[in-house]
Amino acid sequence: MQKELDAAREIIAALTAKYRFYAVGDGHSIVKHIKGLVSNSKPNPTRQFVAEGLWFNKMILQAGTPLHALLICPERIYTIEAARLVEQLAERCDQRFTVSEKTFEKISEREKPDGVMSIAYLTLCEVGDVAFDDKSVVLVLDGVEIPGNVGTMIRVADGAGVDAVFICNRKARMTHPKLLQSSMGSVLNIPIVEFASADECYEALASRGFEIYLTDSRAEKSYYEYPYGKRCAFVMGSERYGISRGWYEKNVKLLSIPMFGKCDSLNVGVAATVVCYEASLKNKGYIKR
Repeated sequence: MQKELDAAREIIAALTAKYRFYAVGDGHSIVKHIKGLVSNSKPNPTRQFVAEGLWFNKMILQAGTPLHALLICPERIYTIEAARLVEQLAERCDQRFTVSEKTFEKISEREKPDGVMSIAYLTLCEVGDVAFDDKSVVLVLDGVEIPGNVGTMIRVADGAGVDAVFICNRKARMTHPKLLQSSMGSVLNIPIVEFASADECYEALASRGFEIYLTDSRAEKSYYEYPYGKRCAFVMGSERYGISRGWYEKNVKLLSIPMFGKCDSLNVGVAATVVCYEASLKNKGYIKR
């Protein structure tokens, strides 16, 4: 253990010299910037976010996410694996900093921080960049307000093999820490397209031959009664207001999720899980009903 710790410290010492890491304290602008991003308290037009920890920063590298800056606490880096990760991150950004344990603990959101933190850029897609096949599935988030729900549904979409997430009437900032946390890195992996309005989103889907389904408790048909088998999109609405009225004036189909207990609806993230997996499994040929 001590041997690996010594080796890791040696590597970090060499890296901080090679890549010109600058030692900074609490009052430095990069530390203040990180605090602002973590608190979600300032305008963020370039969609920067903080990725803390070895796991998240490995995801950053795997996804090829653009980096703005790297900040490390050398005293908190204990393994050769962590040191090598720092090297890979350092190669991909122009600004590099070191801070003391005391400063790192102040800006960390973790109980036992492991000394690695980066600032990255969240990249959204244009609809024309997404490759759809004849059985593609899209999840549409219309005015969903709670960041944790947005992140959860992005994670669901990734897990279910959904081709893209479309967002219209956006209410939650895409770089909100709770959204990033609940997505478990899926926000870096699945194509996300943002639209200015529901009309624009509808046109993008309709022009590409998607059948559009609205989840509505009043629907006569349940989600499992549809065969799917072709391009389909599922619209999930706001937690408070539901799906915006304009969708109901379009060429859409309604579906419901049966409720057998005393509650009359599911959390929007749970509902998205049910319908996305049903359509994805059918379209991929895993189940037939």
